[in-house]
Amino acid sequence: MDNNECAEIIQSPSLINVKTSKTFALDSNELPQNDSTNIATIEENIAGRHYIVDFYEASFLTDIELMERALMDAAQVAGATLLHIHLHKFTGEGGITGVALLAESHMSVHSWPERNYAAFDVFMCGKAEPEKAVALLRSIFKPKRVEIKEILRGQV
Repeated sequence: MDNNECAEIIQSPSLINVKTSKTFALDSNELPQNDSTNIATIEENIAGRHYIVDFYEASFLTDIELMERALMDAAQVAGATLLHIHLHKFTGEGGITGVALLAESHMSVHSWPERNYAAFDVFMCGKAEPEKAVALLRSIFKPKRVEIKEILRGQV
């Protein structure tokens, strides 16, 4: 992915932008938008934001090269520092499981291509923006339905 494509994803109006621990069932193509709460105050009081993301009716869930590139690009657009990726492709048309270790925490994936389903965890702290990583993953794997749970970790 080049810098122009990354910039396009980052500026997309469909970025998730939530501030409290909530669950979202998304049947439309729109991700939830922020309300008027001051996010700076919330972020000063947490260690990080952890998104539990379910992609239903997703595509490309057996392509390990695409998955690796997607996780690398997701870290980049989120402003995170990638330390290591380890992915495993199960035999035949089996899915992929793996983790991308970040200086800011991690992203993980497990896919079930026979169900057209993928489970991602995106956990980041500091100035990283995990919602941008989720938006990028969504643009690549093109799920028809998305469910996101946000957990504010280490709340003071």
